Amino acid sequence: MPESKARKLQLRFAGRTLVLRNRRQPGGAVLGLAFEGGAMQVVLIRRTNGSAEIRNSFSAPLSLNLLTDDPVLVGREIQKHLASAGIRERTCVVGLPLAWVLTLSTKLPDIPEADLASFLQIEAERGFPYPPESLMMASSRYKTPAGESYILQVAVPREHVTRLETVLKAAQLKPVSFSLGITALQKVDGESQSGIIALLPGEQNLAMQISVGGGIAVLRTIEGVGEHEGVEDGRFQIDHITRELRITLGQLPIDMRDVVKRVRIFGHNDAADELAEQLRPRLEPLGVVVEQVRCCTDTECGLSVPPDTEISPALTLAVRWLSGQKPAFEFLPPKVSIWQQIASRYTSRKLVTVGIVAGSVALLVLLAFLVQQVQLSYWRSKWAGIRPQVTRLEQLQEQIVRYRPWFDRSCRVLTILRRLSEVFPEDGTVSAKSIQLRDSGTVTVSGTARSNQALLRVLQQLRNVQGVRNVELETMRGQTPLQFTFKFQWNPPTQP
Repeated sequence: MPESKARKLQLRFAGRTLVLRNRRQPGGAVLGLAFEGGAMQVVLIRRTNGSAEIRNSFSAPLSLNLLTDDPVLVGREIQKHLASAGIRERTCVVGLPLAWVLTLSTKLPDIPEADLASFLQIEAERGFPYPPESLMMASSRYKTPAGESYILQVAVPREHVTRLETVLKAAQLKPVSFSLGITALQKVDGESQSGIIALLPGEQNLAMQISVGGGIAVLRTIEGVGEHEGVEDGRFQIDHITRELRITLGQLPIDMRDVVKRVRIFGHNDAADELAEQLRPRLEPLGVVVEQVRCCTDTECGLSVPPDTEISPALTLAVRWLSGQKPAFEFLPPKVSIWQQIASRYTSRKLVTVGIVAGSVALLVLLAFLVQQVQLSYWRSKWAGIRPQVTRLEQLQEQIVRYRPWFDRSCRVLTILRRLSEVFPEDGTVSAKSIQLRDSGTVTVSGTARSNQALLRVLQQLRNVQGVRNVELETMRGQTPLQFTFKFQWNPPTQP
């Protein structure tokens, strides 16, 4: 079928011919954009006979900031770069900066699937620093070898996405997908239980993704990996990178760590070569295979590409979209459907019919109110007969609720709060934001710390408290202040 017919549908409606186009259906060409570290990667790809043809590609620094400078000026700068390269394509798929991403990993309880959305919303309200309505959210499920289910919630501030849409509109571009470059580079195998660490080196940071158990378990950036003063043995601070890798793996369940035995480093530049060269002697003695992916293959990208094509986030985003593959995470806001547009355009022409329907509805409403008044009169008489007994029961329930906590002679809550106040420093370097106590004795504490060392001292002091067991650090993100969540089991010794 010709492309023009495959992408258009003509309908006769109210005496007019409407032409509907599927904006989500991959077309013949698309522009791949990836923003990271104050620069952008651009790849123009055209699909020809089941293969991807690269028409143009380049990288360019951006003198203006996507989040702080005027969106119109940023869009004009992007448009200027595209015009200089002779690119006129307007449909684009965009890789968002990984620094915009917030993540939250949660163990899924044994609840019905219908209650899962409500559970995740509660966890998001508690775990993210923004309310859920101000975030664009996506998720990925994965399982441990023991069969336990987890979910990784990934969020981007809605304000960032809206601002980027304004920038692209100023650049005269039409985005069809907002995703993440590293998730396009390393596709998730839903059937495999083995784990893969994907690394994408940048100028001053390192993007990392851990896929395991049929989903994505970790998505983060390692900041400050570039060469610093006094570091002369290479581009990267390899000790800092390996330490962050150990910390990240340490936050996974124990049985899941054992299946992560492969590291894939993406890139054809000197940074990727150097990172692979420095990581191999450190990881391969531990049984971890380090692999460098320099070129894009049919398996990696989903379409046939020219041999020795250098792999990049912009390239894989564009090729996967042309091949019809859905991204692991989609952050593009939903658009108003064509049917809603049709309804808003043609409903006003049937005012007479609407008037008749409105009159009928009003009559039905009046009849409903009449029936309601009759029923209310009947039930008011019934209520008058049982009201004294109900009032007495309500008073008894209020007394039970008011005095029930005083019959707990152990004062468990006060004891736990006292022990926590003893280990937290008085100078405010570590402070608690929320404390959650469960009937099982599990205590979850969330808060902020000025430094990693201060938080570790608090955890060490807490482990020495009598009655405290199984102190675990669940999450730790950010720099200053550092946001954390840890939990422990309260099991005080039995009083004689």
